[in-house]
Amino acid sequence: QVQPVESGGGLVQAGGSLRLSCAASGRTFSSYAMGWFRQAPGKEREFVAAISWSGAYTSTADSVKGRFMVSRDNAKNTVYLRMNSLKPEDTAVYYCASRATAVPSTRGRDYEYWGQGTQVTVSS
Repeated sequence: QVQPVESGGGLVQAGGSLRLSCAASGRTFSSYAMGWFRQAPGKEREFVAAISWSGAYTSTADSVKGRFMVSRDNAKNTVYLRMNSLKPEDTAVYYCASRATAVPSTRGRDYEYWGQGTQVTVSS
């Protein structure tokens, strides 16, 4: 079991940057693919980015491509989401999720463990 815990959210002005962290407990973290999702008020949860167990493969949603980057440090059991050029429409609760396979997925239902989420608010 790899239980994620997010941190790093906050309030930032449009055009600014944030780095979210996802610390995961469990000795098998390096065997898990990890994903980032977000949910804005009144909207459905959507995929943001994902990374394979080794970090060699990443996937990013078109809406954030070129602005967001996912990475991981298996020695620290941590996944990161670097968010640059933030826009008001990026405002949402961001969730980290883990999946007990090597390959990530863009579908939330494929992930087994979820964090509590961290709020990101981008002001215009």
